[in-house]
Amino acid sequence: MSLSRSPSPQRGGGWASPGLTTPYNSSSRRASPIRTYPNGGSGASNVSWASAQAKSAEVRGYPSFEPRRQGFAGHLRKFSAKLPYFNGKDYADKEKLGRGRGRVARAKEVLAFVGRVAWRFRLRLAVVSTFLLCVLLFYVTPLHRAYRRSSMLGGGNKFVIILGANEGGGVMEWKGPREWAIERDSIKNKKNYAKRWGYELEIVDMSTKKRYAHEWRESWEKADIFRNAMRKYPHAEWFWWVDLNTFIMEPTYSLQSHIFNQLNRVTYRDINHYNPLNISHPLTEEYLDENTRSAIGDGRPESINLLVPQDCSGFNLGSFFMRRSVWTDRLLDIWWDPVGYEQKHMEWEHKEQDALEYLYTNQPWIRPHVAFLPQRRINSFPPGACGEKGDNPKIHYSSLDRDFLVNMAGCEWGRDCWKEMYNYRQLSNRLNRNPWERFKDGISEGFEAMLKRKKVEKKTEKKEEEKKEEKKG
Repeated sequence: MSLSRSPSPQRGGGWASPGLTTPYNSSSRRASPIRTYPNGGSGASNVSWASAQAKSAEVRGYPSFEPRRQGFAGHLRKFSAKLPYFNGKDYADKEKLGRGRGRVARAKEVLAFVGRVAWRFRLRLAVVSTFLLCVLLFYVTPLHRAYRRSSMLGGGNKFVIILGANEGGGVMEWKGPREWAIERDSIKNKKNYAKRWGYELEIVDMSTKKRYAHEWRESWEKADIFRNAMRKYPHAEWFWWVDLNTFIMEPTYSLQSHIFNQLNRVTYRDINHYNPLNISHPLTEEYLDENTRSAIGDGRPESINLLVPQDCSGFNLGSFFMRRSVWTDRLLDIWWDPVGYEQKHMEWEHKEQDALEYLYTNQPWIRPHVAFLPQRRINSFPPGACGEKGDNPKIHYSSLDRDFLVNMAGCEWGRDCWKEMYNYRQLSNRLNRNPWERFKDGISEGFEAMLKRKKVEKKTEKKEEEKKEEKKG
């Protein structure tokens, strides 16, 4: 039906045009037209805006709309909803831009997951990262050498290692290949140890000892070398003399942890504890002071200025320590005095070593400042020195106890110095392997043991077969 003009509402309700008049649902709201049916009837009730809103909210509350009459089409609709979704556009994009975008997406997901985990455990990761950084700085990089060398931290600059060598060789000190090899291994061993712990290394050319011959002090040069080293290193406190025929077996031991942080525990002041020279101790003269008449002096580690080991024959100066002090200066002056040498050089077979023993025995002021180290602490002997068997528990080297240093003393008199040096070098490398090297060696040793076992089994089988053939014959 067409209208000649637009309908307008009436004041009393309804519409000016016929057929559009509808009752109000309520006095406060706009009227809604009633749906008319072709047969002239109407719905069971008028549809209000409130009921329509409620119906819309009810419909929106469900995830999907399902008609009442589903039938076969409804079952198909349910089945198709369960099928995987296919996006043709994405597939086209992959074909156009490349098929690797799925991998990139997975990589992004992995990175995002790692980032979430890292953020969740950020405190623990910070602690672990700090620890690894400290290990990298102080143990892997050369920074740990500066740390160990510093007087405020490691204290390595307080120690000087003095090694007597003959790097130049020459006519007066002719050396063959073995002598060169011994010197090379010994110097390398001391250099690595000093570099590891931040110590100073003073390599003394012993070929210059000939210049002392005109002064009647040949082979007396250790006292003069100590004095020169103390002038060269004014900030050092302890000076360690080591002979050339020595090898540091345990480079992981620092001098501080091995000796000087526990001086009272690892040393003994009373020589009667081990006294191969049978020196009378302590002195009993009444005119001496209390510390001199005491068997252990004043008992304080600060008063120790000389650390000496003893072997089966007495004092051994192949490896010993001296401390910078006024007492040490006085001892070196007397020890270096040529008058003593001129009077006693025919009696003193071991030269400066016998001279020090004489001073200790006859000079009471020396004893309170001398302490003795067990020989195996800094100067173990191999078999052949102080006994052919090498079974003296106070003197000879033990790999089970991981002794610090081996001194091949007297190897030039009937023993092979190079063979001993080589064997102990190999043993030291084996004892100080890292876990990975131990693992590899364990596999190779197991394989070798298996081959040996197979060889033994084959030999036994051959012997059994030969016995059987003999019986048959």
